[in-house]
Amino acid sequence: MPERIDFNCDLGEGCGDDAAIVPYLSSASIACGGHAGDEGSMRATVALCLRHGVAIGAHPSFVDRAHFGRRELDLGAGAIHVLVLAQVRRLAAVCEAAGARLRHVKPHGALYNLAARDADVADAIAAAVQAIDPALWLYALSGSALAEAGRLAGLPVAEEAFAERRYTDEGRLVPRDRPGAVIDDLDASLAQVRTMLREQAVIALDGSRVPLRADTLCLHGDRPDAARFAASLRAALEAEGVRVAHPGAAA
Repeated sequence: MPERIDFNCDLGEGCGDDAAIVPYLSSASIACGGHAGDEGSMRATVALCLRHGVAIGAHPSFVDRAHFGRRELDLGAGAIHVLVLAQVRRLAAVCEAAGARLRHVKPHGALYNLAARDADVADAIAAAVQAIDPALWLYALSGSALAEAGRLAGLPVAEEAFAERRYTDEGRLVPRDRPGAVIDDLDASLAQVRTMLREQAVIALDGSRVPLRADTLCLHGDRPDAARFAASLRAALEAEGVRVAHPGAAA
């Protein structure tokens, strides 16, 4: 059982009840103009995080609002490096104006999943983050190419597990267009989280057992019941005696 874990959620996407979710979090990944978000939403979400003492991260993505960043685009590693730089710097400027500190970067959607398996894309993202600030944490799917790229770039890396998404037998997220990819039942989600915490493993959709490291636990903020899930997940973590804190927080 870990002594502490980060609890993060994607915010500023214009489709969730951010104000109801944020009190239960230790960190938030804020949409910064790719799949969602603009200066106004970024300012509002940064202010909300500051009000509740929640660590702020950037959530860059493919520039594809029509598909909410969940469609993989045919871009080379160089173009991906540029879009990550631009989006993270955009949020960093908002943070600076608000007197806030940017703490981490977590790719969104199809970009996140691509970086989990493609070493060139993973290296491009890690290099972009390192160029902005080598002290930024990189959030990456547990056991992924992005986690490895982050470490090779000298970044602090938080390996991420998902509370309400099912896994394949390779430790990847089941694609959303497949039945059973999303866990809609709260009790089933809590059971998955407890297995992750107690056994450092997850039961894949096919029933196999997959080793998994969880430095940070993610909940998707665009689901309609995200606030209820957030409250229950936070309570479950604390009931297990786990301290909820950003990975960069003081021990």
